[in-house]
Amino acid sequence: MKIAVVAEHPIERVAMALGLVPVTLADTHMAFLRARSIMVATKLGIFEALERGPLSAEAIASACRTSVVGTEKLLGALAGSHYLGFERGVFSLAPLARRWLLASSPNSLRDKVLFEFDEWKMIERIEEYVRSGEPLDMHLRLTPPSWELYQRAMRALSGVAAPEIVRRTPMPNGATAMLDVGGSHGFISVAMCRKHATLRAVVLDLPAAIDHAAPLLAREGMGDRVTHRAGNAVTDDLGTGEWDLIYVSQLLHHFDAGTCRDFARRAARALRPNGVFAVLELIRPASPAATGQVGALLDLYFALTSQSGTWSVEEIAAWQREAGLTPMRPVRLRTVPGVVEVVARKT
Repeated sequence: MKIAVVAEHPIERVAMALGLVPVTLADTHMAFLRARSIMVATKLGIFEALERGPLSAEAIASACRTSVVGTEKLLGALAGSHYLGFERGVFSLAPLARRWLLASSPNSLRDKVLFEFDEWKMIERIEEYVRSGEPLDMHLRLTPPSWELYQRAMRALSGVAAPEIVRRTPMPNGATAMLDVGGSHGFISVAMCRKHATLRAVVLDLPAAIDHAAPLLAREGMGDRVTHRAGNAVTDDLGTGEWDLIYVSQLLHHFDAGTCRDFARRAARALRPNGVFAVLELIRPASPAATGQVGALLDLYFALTSQSGTWSVEEIAAWQREAGLTPMRPVRLRTVPGVVEVVARKT
């Protein structure tokens, strides 16, 4: 997947073919205007105001308690970006906004978009990171309100991929015990337990994460089948021969190579015979020449906001192999391009 400049009519297509279009302006000025417009509209409730049907700019401004003139400009930007439609003086939700930005949608990414206001402040420090090489630790910077929004954002992201993850993750026959490391809201564990009737899961995460993730898990109504355990993935003993599946989603990009290697060893020791260690990560190709736009940008993002960056399939599989596990064929998600589940089994 790639964010790219697309011509809207034949003259633009010719100009682009001749190299006359200043693509850099679209990649910078237009990109941040579009992103901020979508974020602000989500925060102000613009999309929610249109959920029941088309409205005029004046009616939307009244519902959102915003100025008419400013609202008209924002609505125009959203229509031009294909998040809204406009016909006969009224605005309506485009399918893109209805699917991904309404709170009522089962695919909603609304909470993730709201968390992007916090992320915006972090990425303003890219220059400082490049000059000094010193990353932020986003988990130490989060305030209690940001922690709550962060957990809701991660839950929204998990909802997109969960059906495919549950369908494609190898599960040992008769599995009864799953450890979800860094799973906070626990939705992946919930989805796994709903599919596998004998399975119970423990979600291991930082105390601050659990404080704000516990209400999200409680809403799933899974009782004692999915429970939280406060701890630290870097230092905690994961047990010996306790788990049929150890699942780690979007966590290793916060750790350096030595920490990841040690974690893999502890996970291998904690697995039962024939147990599975599954690592879900946004993957960095082995060479910049082979990388995609999303993978490369997120490698920079995680290098800035944590202590590491993204890893390649080969690196993750090597840690699993060194821990005595047998890597299996990686699972490349179709619902979230660039995300791979690197799976190994304890034979």
